[in-house]
Amino acid sequence: MQTAYFNLIGGVSGDMLLGALIDVGLPIADLESELAKLGVGGFRLKANRATRGAIAGTCLTVELDDKGRRQRRWSDFIATIEGSGLDEAVKSRSKAVFEALMQAELRVHGTDHAGEGPHELGTVDTLVDVVGVVAGLRMLGIERVFSSSVPAGAGMVRTEHGVLPVPAPATLEVLKAARAPVRVPGPIGPEGEATTPTGAALITQLARFAPADLQVERTGYGVGTRNPPGYPNVVGVWIGAATRASAGEGAATLQLKQGVTLLETNIDDMSGELFGYIQERLFEAGARDVWLTPIQMKKNRPGVLLSALVPDGAVQAAASLILRETSTLGVRVRAVQRFEAEREIIEVHTTMGTVPVKVKRLDGRVTEASPEYEACRRVAREFGLPLAEVMRRVAAEAEEKLRSREPREPLQARRPT
Repeated sequence: MQTAYFNLIGGVSGDMLLGALIDVGLPIADLESELAKLGVGGFRLKANRATRGAIAGTCLTVELDDKGRRQRRWSDFIATIEGSGLDEAVKSRSKAVFEALMQAELRVHGTDHAGEGPHELGTVDTLVDVVGVVAGLRMLGIERVFSSSVPAGAGMVRTEHGVLPVPAPATLEVLKAARAPVRVPGPIGPEGEATTPTGAALITQLARFAPADLQVERTGYGVGTRNPPGYPNVVGVWIGAATRASAGEGAATLQLKQGVTLLETNIDDMSGELFGYIQERLFEAGARDVWLTPIQMKKNRPGVLLSALVPDGAVQAAASLILRETSTLGVRVRAVQRFEAEREIIEVHTTMGTVPVKVKRLDGRVTEASPEYEACRRVAREFGLPLAEVMRRVAAEAEEKLRSREPREPLQARRPT
């Protein structure tokens, strides 16, 4: 299993991560071809060799013209990704990074208006950084990503909002939501804005902060724009095959995850057709899951328990939506913890085309593979096949692919029954 480990020596930003991938062997021409699938234009990639301290690496710059400098909203970024020719797995992971960025900005500015645009992240270079890193990892064949702790940096940074402490509030919100390990400032270490919001969102959404055992085959460095005298301002990347130990032998070690809230309310006086609508709106607002449970209420009246599991940053927006769109007078709020399995989306190349498959792992060991419904639905309609048959075929081919790559223990491929 090809594994990447990012050593965040001087900090992390989107262009430093891209520079590291190019330095380790990602052809810049291939990356430009992949980014052309976005159909946006307005930018050009420029890669130069540079030295920071005693470390030489690649300095990647995204040069913008007037078109590229045009301000975009969060919805513009998402729409561009969804309407692009990128693979489904790249789309999904890129949107997850933007979701983390957007929720952090909304919390910092105390608003639930996702239609607003980012401030200093609204130009096309943010899109290039995010999609470039996600696509670059896939192009290098990387299946698992690990990272060191994130340097906090020190001092102040000048922004459109004025002078802010380091790390910037949006960066800190991203790290807090992901419960990422942060390296606090010390006498020797990164100064200034070591970690940008985009860098924090990328590393927290794509990498695990855990020990990684791998046989290192290639190394590279992404160079930051600043060249401080006290430390090398670089991101290191090591790529190699994971050992069996790092792939997860023995019993699974689970950790409780925080950062989600359960919203609940009992309703006994609302038309049933409205529940489907509120469920759809809650998912649009960022809910992880929404479900309806039949209950018996006072005076023996049948009712419905509406439950929504939402990330902490979307609690107020989701609660407001429930109060506005239903007949309830109150919403119960409860912070919850949950155990989470590792998950990723791989692309399975079948005779019917490429279909994304969600893979579940426990301590690196694959335990389940589930074809993505929407992609299977599209294939079924295109080829005139029953949906259940398409899902069975994709699940079987995914199982075969994963078995050949990770011959460890029986894999459950989720098929319709």
